[in-house]
Amino acid sequence: MPPGPRRPARTARVAAALLAALLAAVLSLTAAPATAAEGASPSGSRAPAVPLRVATYNIHAGAGEDQVFDLDRTAAALRDLRADVIGLQEVDVHWGERSAFADEARALAEKLRMRVFFAPIYDLDPAGEGGERRQYGVAVLSRHPVLHAENHEITRLSTQTPDPVPAPAPGFAEIVIRVKGVRTHVYSTHLDYRADPSIRAAQVGDMLDVLADDRGPNILVGDFNAEPSAPELAPLWHTLRDAAPDAGPTYPAIAPHKRIDLITVSHGITVTGARTHATDASDHRPVVADLRLPREGR
Repeated sequence: MPPGPRRPARTARVAAALLAALLAAVLSLTAAPATAAEGASPSGSRAPAVPLRVATYNIHAGAGEDQVFDLDRTAAALRDLRADVIGLQEVDVHWGERSAFADEARALAEKLRMRVFFAPIYDLDPAGEGGERRQYGVAVLSRHPVLHAENHEITRLSTQTPDPVPAPAPGFAEIVIRVKGVRTHVYSTHLDYRADPSIRAAQVGDMLDVLADDRGPNILVGDFNAEPSAPELAPLWHTLRDAAPDAGPTYPAIAPHKRIDLITVSHGITVTGARTHATDASDHRPVVADLRLPREGR
């Protein structure tokens, strides 16, 4: 049989095969799983985690280990951390001569070009007529916009009144920020310094009650005045985890031997690195941790 009449059928079969191969290739590409670099699916289930660098620093009211007040030195130590959010403790606002009656919260925020929320523990009358109220407490600095801020009460034993008794008092700072779409709660705390752990135990319970009302990633930082293995801190580890167990001791700043300044995070937050920063700008060393926040639905 002459070959001429068979060509149309052969050409049609070849074209059909090519079309099928092309269709299969397209289908294989569309069915391939997305990688982290490719971004989120519509449901967000494959979305990459969001990076956030967090730090904590007891600034000793701006005085270094040498007891010299120098807020520029404090700001330089904070700047070196290159953190997105920083919890501060022992912050003076017009408190007294030891810190030149400075508003340390505002001054540090301006020097670092960050937003700030100050949560006073003590709010006392001015030192003189016409003066500013004397305040002392904790603060949070943030490079991200602050959606909400609140000064919560926890149990405290006052250092400003004779014969104090345990009672609720403010000074547990919370801010809510949105980091690339992830709504995140950050808290700064300063727990009781006394050898008796009972006040710290009550404070831990109070803080956990506050955290229980919040959804989304939670980050709690501060000066806990106790090491992570202390019995009074044990309830924390049911809800949070220590983000910097190998970062090294934080107190005192020179030749430190205690790790009492902690960064703790809720489950689901990944820690990619953590360290203490050697500086004598305070009597404590700061701690910084690199985190990755989970997106909703991940």
